[in-house]
Amino acid sequence: MNTFTIFLILIVIVSFLLVVVVMVQNPKGGGLSSSFGGGGTQQLGGVKKTTDFLDKSTWALATLLLALILTSNFAIPGAGGPQDSKVNTDGTQTTTPATTPDTSADDIANPLDSIGG
Repeated sequence: MNTFTIFLILIVIVSFLLVVVVMVQNPKGGGLSSSFGGGGTQQLGGVKKTTDFLDKSTWALATLLLALILTSNFAIPGAGGPQDSKVNTDGTQTTTPATTPDTSADDIANPLDSIGG
């Protein structure tokens, strides 16, 4: 398993957890905390703490997801620059320089040639 695959698996897990945490919350102040009887002055032990925990976990998971996405960019295979490197079956590595198109002056069409002038 290479590094990019590990990053990809972590991104999927964190994304799933972020979706679950966001779906548990209710934007009107209800959600999980209202099911514990927090509908007024009567609060069942820790309803405010549950809301704080969900809010903090949302921010933590979103920050972790952003960090994983940005750092996974360095682990993308084949993104090493203009040269492609291949590992042979005997373990040696060969590099092939990137090819550039041949654009000589004769190959470039002049727009005035088609006008007939």
